[in-house]
Amino acid sequence: MAFFCFFVAPKLFIMQNFPVTSSILSATHVGLFLQDKYGFSAAATCKLLKTGINHSYLITDGDSKFVFRVYSLNWRTQTEIAEELRLLNLLHDNHVPVSYPVKDAAGDHIQQLNAPEGDRFGVLFSFAEGEKHLNFSVGLHYKIGETMARIHQVTHNLQLQRVSYTPQVLLQDSFERLKQFLPADTDEMQWMASTQKYLLDELAKADTGTLRQGVVHMDIWFDNLNITKGGDVTIFDFDFCGNGWQCLDLAYYILQLHSTEKVEAERDEKLKSFFAGYESITQISDEEKRLLPMLGVCMYFFYLGIQCQRFDNWSNVFLNQTYLTRFINLLVKKYFDENVLKAINVN
Repeated sequence: MAFFCFFVAPKLFIMQNFPVTSSILSATHVGLFLQDKYGFSAAATCKLLKTGINHSYLITDGDSKFVFRVYSLNWRTQTEIAEELRLLNLLHDNHVPVSYPVKDAAGDHIQQLNAPEGDRFGVLFSFAEGEKHLNFSVGLHYKIGETMARIHQVTHNLQLQRVSYTPQVLLQDSFERLKQFLPADTDEMQWMASTQKYLLDELAKADTGTLRQGVVHMDIWFDNLNITKGGDVTIFDFDFCGNGWQCLDLAYYILQLHSTEKVEAERDEKLKSFFAGYESITQISDEEKRLLPMLGVCMYFFYLGIQCQRFDNWSNVFLNQTYLTRFINLLVKKYFDENVLKAINVN
């Protein structure tokens, strides 16, 4: 019996450039691009500051500094970016201390860059003077409260052509993304499911007539504000801005303060000062105050969803089942127990 052996050579795929889903643009070439667009000097430098959902570059030209943000592919539409910039120009015109967009030599704000994965958008922003501080004084919390209130005052009832942060977006859409990374039969996911139902029921009963609507930043915390030695504060990174109950910003700030201030007495003093600063500009309704702990938990849901959504180009270095289990137990559940559940028991 004859034995025949056939060998089939593997098909070779030859292409000029292999397709990618995410790239980091060369700082050197971004700098050259910006020299051409904005007329920076030949001595101007460009340095990569941070990669993540978006990528940030520091531009230095003599004594002048700017930050160039390159949005990830398909993260924000051109309309959404234009609306973010419209908001920032409105705040800047009203003397609210924010990082604002800078026009190029042709008078345009939004740049288009032909990245390997496709066309990405970029915007040059004014530099927020100062530095980030994880912990800062009672007086600075008062000032940040004032600044947040001024943002809300200027944007009260303003509508952007961007996402509206409804309970569906905060709690349901985010939970669906979380399901892709944590099995439904785990204790943590069962707790998240029951907590989601409780929060949805409570938010449906809220007295919406006393909740201020308008623009929300959604991400005001120490990492998105710079403080000078003289105590001036500038808020930046409005990438998550949208429409919703303005008390969402209050809830997120309080949530972050619980993470950064571990001594309860000091945290309470700083929270009191923050509220005093805010209410020196505009009042917080009783219903808004009542909802703050619950909205803080909603924000945890939302940002867990974002971590899952951006796994491919940001969170894959840390997001796994162990991380999510610890995050839910040590942060979300703990915050719920110490704030929402405590308030229920008191009442």
